[in-house]
Amino acid sequence: MNTLTLSRVAENQWHAIENDLVVGRGHASRRLDGRTFLSIDTWRDAVFDRLAAAMLADQPAPRYTVVDETDRDLTANWERAGFTRERRESEFVVPTELTPVDAPSGVVITTAAEAPLRELDRAIRAEVEATVGWQTMPAEVLPWQGGTRPLDPSKYTVAVRDGRYVGLVRVATRTRRPRIGLVAVLTAERRHGIARALLTHTLSGLHHAGFEAATAEVDETNTAALALFEGLGAQRTGGSLELISRPGRA
Repeated sequence: MNTLTLSRVAENQWHAIENDLVVGRGHASRRLDGRTFLSIDTWRDAVFDRLAAAMLADQPAPRYTVVDETDRDLTANWERAGFTRERRESEFVVPTELTPVDAPSGVVITTAAEAPLRELDRAIRAEVEATVGWQTMPAEVLPWQGGTRPLDPSKYTVAVRDGRYVGLVRVATRTRRPRIGLVAVLTAERRHGIARALLTHTLSGLHHAGFEAATAEVDETNTAALALFEGLGAQRTGGSLELISRPGRA
């Protein structure tokens, strides 16, 4: 008779073992924004259920996970464990061969310096938290760490009006394709074309650096961002679901 046992092999890591073989793995990771994300790797539903129950009992709520939107079996497994759908994120490939769009009058697109960049970062995060909430931002966007984590100005292009930063684009290039991690403009400066000018300027620069395309993720409820990227010729290549297990759910 085969006996399935669970073993906690390290902090926030579990193995499901049968006949001395590992038949499933579970991992809990706490991201910089404070949220705990769970992942399970197994091909057997019964093993998944045992690992999920152990992890949910161990990790405080709320707990999150991310699955590919096409992976119905994995989504069903998490839903069986008590998770519900929180948000959907679309993935895009964005061409870089674009003509930069002029910024509106009085706005200059330029490289960033850390002190004013941090001030803008703080202001944008406050606006987002006061409206849709930072949880609607792309899953990989790092939070501001209260001044303890330095921002890297080399990853940012900014829009400046009268000496004040009013918008930014953050790009990560240590990937197969550059990744647009964040595009944001202060509320009072929106609907003037600043975001489009920032993006086209940044993408054109990537093209001159030898990159034919970049990637981006956009929450499906962010209609303005969807329109912005689609207007630049971005093509949707897939998507992901973020699921949540709220307090009171096993």
